[in-house]
Amino acid sequence: MDLDLTGRKALVTGGSRGVGRGIVLALARAGADVTTCYRQPSAAVDSLVTELKETAGDHQVIQADLADPARARDLVRRTGERYGRIDLLVHNAGTVSHIPFGELPADEWRRVLDTNLTAAYVLAQESLGLLGEGSSVAFIGSKSADVGIPLRAHYTASKSALQGLSRSLAKEYGAQGIRFNVVALGVIETEELASRPAEQREALVERYRAKTALGRLGTPEEVAGAVLILASDLSRYVTGSTLYVDGGIS
Repeated sequence: MDLDLTGRKALVTGGSRGVGRGIVLALARAGADVTTCYRQPSAAVDSLVTELKETAGDHQVIQADLADPARARDLVRRTGERYGRIDLLVHNAGTVSHIPFGELPADEWRRVLDTNLTAAYVLAQESLGLLGEGSSVAFIGSKSADVGIPLRAHYTASKSALQGLSRSLAKEYGAQGIRFNVVALGVIETEELASRPAEQREALVERYRAKTALGRLGTPEEVAGAVLILASDLSRYVTGSTLYVDGGIS
């Protein structure tokens, strides 16, 4: 389904790779003006800039480490200066590590929560003056928030908290016509998966295929489809919800 988002103004964090890149390009191709960010320079950033230049609209790509609240606030400020408002805010940027809980250091706990959760708080709070009637906020969450994953206590805690944050903000700002939702992902085929050694990659793909009702992994474009719906008027009565884009994974 093609959704016309011409004239909408979007801010998407973590847009240079994987799911974020899929969201950014889908929004731009649907007519939205998109600001996105990246943490470190890379060939992926360069190629995204090129693709956006070739796509109609007013787009910008900004360097920002969202673990730093000041950089998150500056990202919103620059988006507001460019567009005057935000119709769609997507917090996709995130990080993860695999550490036994008994060995998990406090600085790593803070690093993961600062990027995944605290940045969502900062971005949403800083954007309040730019969000208006019909605006949509989507936090990219994870199915792991429901089931838990060993060695990822800090990651699953951050993703679980996004659901509570979204539900509370939906109730607090619903009267202003601002919607808050979570898009909870299963296993998505991204560059990170493709970069693994072939034997390890094939084992992971086979393992997760067997766990999904659809018998396959998801794609960034399929995640982007869910975000496009939340950005559009088709979802004007959807708020405080968690939309699972997980292929029916168990």
